[in-house]
Amino acid sequence: MIANLVLENIFLLKIPSFWAILIISFVLTLLITLVYKFTTDQKKMKNLKEEMKEYQKKIKTLSKQDPQKAMKIQQEAMKHNMDYMKSSFKSTLYTFIPIIIIFGWLNSHMAYYPLQPDQPFSVTAYFAQGHAPAASISSIPELDIIGNITQPIIDGKAVWQLKGAAGEYKLVIKYNNEEYDKPLIISSERIYEQPELRIANSKLQKILVGNEKIYPLGYVNFFGWRPNWLWAYIIFSVLFSIGLRKMLKVY
Repeated sequence: MIANLVLENIFLLKIPSFWAILIISFVLTLLITLVYKFTTDQKKMKNLKEEMKEYQKKIKTLSKQDPQKAMKIQQEAMKHNMDYMKSSFKSTLYTFIPIIIIFGWLNSHMAYYPLQPDQPFSVTAYFAQGHAPAASISSIPELDIIGNITQPIIDGKAVWQLKGAAGEYKLVIKYNNEEYDKPLIISSERIYEQPELRIANSKLQKILVGNEKIYPLGYVNFFGWRPNWLWAYIIFSVLFSIGLRKMLKVY
C-alpha cells in the first residue's frame, strides 16, 4: 500500500510510458544486481561459473570423440549448475516481493491508456454460440449511452458506445435474465480498471472495455508483434543487467 502511494505520487506518471518503464527497469535491475552481489559469496559464484565454462568446453570437445564420457561430464556440469542456482536463491527471496508490487503497479498504470472524461469509449460483450438475440447495459452512477441501451448480438458480439465525467462506475450487463458487473474508471490521470472481464458458466463469455493498449516502444515490431509494457521491461532489464554485472563485477 505504501509502495503504491509512493509510486503514484512520483514523476513517472507524468512522463511518456517509454521513459517511465526505462527508468523503472534500470532502478529495479540495479537493485536486484546489488542485492545479488552482497547476498551471495561472489568468490564461490565466480569459481562455479569458471568451472561450468570448462565443463562446456570439455563437453563440446568430447561430444564427437567420446559421447559416453561427454555424458558423464554433462551430469557433473548439471550438479555445479544446481549448486550455482541454490547459491543465488537467497537473493531472489529478498527481491521477490518488491518485484511483485512494482509489476502490479506497472500493470495498473502502463498497460492501457485511461478512459478520458467526456470522450466516447466502447464496451463489447462477447458471446458463445447459441446465445440469445440481445443484451442491454446500464451503469451506476449513470453514464451517457450513445445509442440504444439494448443492442442486438451480431457475429457473437454486442457493442455499446458510452461517455461520462471523471469518476468510478459500475457497468451492468443484462443478458438472458443474468446480470454481470464490471468496474470502470474514467480519469485524465494514468489510472484505469483492467479492461477485460472473463465470465464462466454463461453464454456471455467476456466483457471488454475499449481502453487503448500502450506500446512503450512505439511502432517497433517483430514480424507484426508489438511489445507491451512487460516485454519492454524484459528487453530493458536484460540489457541493463548485462552492463551492470560487467561494471560491478558480479558473477
